[in-house]
Amino acid sequence: MKISPTGFADLYVLEPTVYTDPRGFFFESYNSETMQNLGINIDFVQDNQSFSKRGVLRGLHFQKNPHAQTKLVSVLAGKILDVVVDLRKGQPTFKKFFSVELSDENNLQLFVPKGFAHAFVVLSESASVLYKCDVHYSKSNEGGIRFDDPDLNIDWHVPVDQLTLSEKDLKLPFLRDLDYHF
Repeated sequence: MKISPTGFADLYVLEPTVYTDPRGFFFESYNSETMQNLGINIDFVQDNQSFSKRGVLRGLHFQKNPHAQTKLVSVLAGKILDVVVDLRKGQPTFKKFFSVELSDENNLQLFVPKGFAHAFVVLSESASVLYKCDVHYSKSNEGGIRFDDPDLNIDWHVPVDQLTLSEKDLKLPFLRDLDYHF
């Protein structure tokens, strides 16, 4: 497994070693020993999987303390733009975003530490996304930021009129109105 820094503390792009042959491919998408050797010591307790069509945008979501979550995001099929926003006060990247394309072709994963809002938009016809979490979901501790926050100005790589969002996500506050930071 190859680990690449992103310029954000503790946020990494992971690239597994993929073994291919005429039958297809094989790789370890998660191995606790490998992660520990990379300096990542996390006990994941919950896996979440979603299927979405092109233009579906899910996020920007986060869990407030004490239910803040570390995530390991992977794409099983299709292609997404994965986006995170740093909500950790005191970090030089506070209120900045990072994005990366994850797909079933590049097999990249995004390791997202506590203190980030997370979202993705589907760039292919459809996508299946899997992410591991180190803390169980808590509805009473959920938070989020609007996808079209003018202070972030995120390019979602899909025209706004082709995006599909939940009613809940359309009602999220802007970053400047958020009263919660890590």
